[in-house]
Amino acid sequence: MKDRSKGGSRISIIHNGSPLFTGDAGSGPSEIRRYILENDLLEAIVALPNDIFYNTGIATYIWVLSNKKAGTRREGKVQLINANNLYEKRRKSLGNKRNDIPESAIQEITKLYGDFAESEICKIFANEDFGYTRIVVERPLRDANGELILKKGRKQADSAIRDTENVPLTEDIEEYFAREVLPFAPDAWIDKKKSKVGYEIPFTRYFYKYEAPRASSEIMAEILELEKELSGSREEVFGL
Repeated sequence: MKDRSKGGSRISIIHNGSPLFTGDAGSGPSEIRRYILENDLLEAIVALPNDIFYNTGIATYIWVLSNKKAGTRREGKVQLINANNLYEKRRKSLGNKRNDIPESAIQEITKLYGDFAESEICKIFANEDFGYTRIVVERPLRDANGELILKKGRKQADSAIRDTENVPLTEDIEEYFAREVLPFAPDAWIDKKKSKVGYEIPFTRYFYKYEAPRASSEIMAEILELEKELSGSREEVFGL
């Protein structure tokens, strides 16, 4: 990419889904996401339809990176476009390539990107919405009688019941801890030396739509109908 002082650049990279979320806070992948987001380099991510490449059927995403967002409406923001259903079936498969993205879908995706406005398949987030602080929650070590085990008058952490919590960057850690942890573990505390900042982009979660399960009566009626059909098939085969 060209340096900002030379006008900057916009580039795009095609990835599978792993770079969105692989790695815990402090890991290499998380630190890469952290660098990209904290330096405001991520402009948009587009989820492509499955089965559009010859050698794989896995989910793929286009990352659009730019180092010239400052002073624009995209500054500090990330656009997510779910183009997963914008495809047409091929008449004949080529390996794993069973779908194509038609010109009409390309135009729709391009328009969504250019409009930079939320819709059913387009959402806009602040960079910090993807960040969290991974806190380590400690509980005191106790003996068989439930008494605290002290060392130089201080409580000791029981590593067997150590836990972690991911606190969104948009929330106050102490308020989160008081609300989500202390009511269930009043003796817990945060080991602040172990806190780490991480970033992940749970793309599919943002576009998930709940579908109510079918009524049990409807499922039962379908099962009974299938049993009748199977019974009839056995009579025809065996002459029962």
